[in-house]
Amino acid sequence: MSIAEIANAVAALPPGRRLVALAGPPAAGKSTTAAELAKAIRSRGRSVAIIPMDGFHLDNADLDRLGLRARKGAPETFDVAALVALTQAIAEGGQRSYPTFDRAADAVVPAGGQIAATDDIALFEGNYLLLGGEPWSALHRLWDLTIALSVPEAELERRLLARWRRHDPENAEARCHGNDLPNARRVIADSVRADHVLTPARPDGDDPI
Repeated sequence: MSIAEIANAVAALPPGRRLVALAGPPAAGKSTTAAELAKAIRSRGRSVAIIPMDGFHLDNADLDRLGLRARKGAPETFDVAALVALTQAIAEGGQRSYPTFDRAADAVVPAGGQIAATDDIALFEGNYLLLGGEPWSALHRLWDLTIALSVPEAELERRLLARWRRHDPENAEARCHGNDLPNARRVIADSVRADHVLTPARPDGDDPI
């Protein structure tokens, strides 16, 4: 499907607060696609807020304690309970704050973003929003519409290597093949079927992990 077709489907959802999940593997182009989709939805008369999943990373201190720092970005390195709780609260309507992620500081910013009471579409984007099995499956019943991004693994690898060669050239191979690609394979293999599948038109090299 195209961005326009998916925007039509979102705009056709019943009035009131509706939750849309946009999921895909690392470097699939989630943030770029979310921005394009939100623009298209707004042009159809619905108000949209984009809520990135990366605001629910566990703190680095917690990852160190758990021995998961090198796996940051994997499913087990997120506070899924907090994500589910906030998603439920957003579904109820009204104004809500949500955490964001400061990539430069490598840290979560509590209440870094806000969805207004007038935003009737909450567009969540992230790797694991459709991941099967607990605890992620608790999210599935909350989505009014789901979208999966489909990008071939070879293209994901190319984008991930290019990203890390810009940001951490000495460790680019390790970061790509030791963490990001295994996470991408898990998203592709273990996510539930989405309502709509979209192949992004262009890469987003700095898409959050």
